Amino acid sequence: MKLVVQVKLLPDAAADAALRETLALANRAANHASRRAFDAGIHGKTSLQRLVYGELKEMGLSAQPAIHVARKVAGAYASLKANLKAGNYGPEGSKRRAKVEVRPIRFRKDSAQPYDDRCLSWQLDARTVSLWTVRGRCGGISFVCSPVQAKMLAEYRKGESDLVYRGGNWYLHATCDVPEPALCAPKGFLGVDLGIANIATTDDGTMHAGKQLNQVRYRHRRLRKRLQKKGTKSAKRLLRKLSGRESRFAADTNHRISKTIVTEAQRTSRGIALEDLGGIRERVRLRKPQRVTLHSWSFAQLGQFIAYKATRAGVPVVHVDPRYTSQGCSACGHIDKKNRPTQAVFCCTSCGFAEHADVNAARNIAARGAAGWAVSHAADDAA
Repeated sequence: MKLVVQVKLLPDAAADAALRETLALANRAANHASRRAFDAGIHGKTSLQRLVYGELKEMGLSAQPAIHVARKVAGAYASLKANLKAGNYGPEGSKRRAKVEVRPIRFRKDSAQPYDDRCLSWQLDARTVSLWTVRGRCGGISFVCSPVQAKMLAEYRKGESDLVYRGGNWYLHATCDVPEPALCAPKGFLGVDLGIANIATTDDGTMHAGKQLNQVRYRHRRLRKRLQKKGTKSAKRLLRKLSGRESRFAADTNHRISKTIVTEAQRTSRGIALEDLGGIRERVRLRKPQRVTLHSWSFAQLGQFIAYKATRAGVPVVHVDPRYTSQGCSACGHIDKKNRPTQAVFCCTSCGFAEHADVNAARNIAARGAAGWAVSHAADDAA
């Protein structure tokens, strides 16, 4: 499995200036290549490289950085094509879709730039790196990382690394190809119900409340609205300062929740059963005040965090059909809308079983996960 290790660079004043100039030139070149690709209708990596390689060299890039710029642009157009095909920019003819279709892709002056081993070398024992810049090779740039990250870099680093400038700091995002451990044979499944009031609830009864996260989201949303309405230079400056803070808080919350869930599953020798919530935003119809909450709900990120942490721990993960998990009784199987008199309460109208609604749903998910695993592995054993 591929993991990204982030290390923080500590360049001196000269190296910092060289890195700034390098990113600025690389992204000017990327914008030039993007315009040429858009005008010529050429988006393939090899074809685009042939088209713009000489022009990028004339702008001041060396051979390998010029190739990486062309590939970065081709990759951006491939991502745009996939998003258009998936309908992420709306249906054909919509204003949002037309806006991205009628103009070339633009790169910020500080967008990340990929490096390979010809342009970047690591001295892990000395905790330094050497990078290509427009001022020549800059060596001896210190970096900091944890011992676990250093071990992973030494053993599994493979492929490209991205030079990133964010929040006034420099980072390298290095790709590591870590071998996956063999999956354990689960002695059952830990069902996880994802929601908004409670971000995640397990069938053991453990609840990870979403109150604090929702309060943070609401506070940031209200502050952004007020600053955008004000529109002054100081308001825009504060908006830039606040940019990304909410998403980082949500990501940190999801990391902590996913770690707790995977650790518990590993401790009890169980697999993890999750709902398959793909396309939920298109399927669910809500009143206007509820839409913002749904569309800011980062359930996909939490699911991804659980999946990759579980893979690293050798814990199997299965995705189950989410239909009627909140309306069905985990004791007798009876399904009825009236089983949910309130958001938090489940009371079966058939057998009288009562439980917290999210815990009941998690038990249904666990049962479906165990059943699905048994069926799929029975078929594998028979084959």
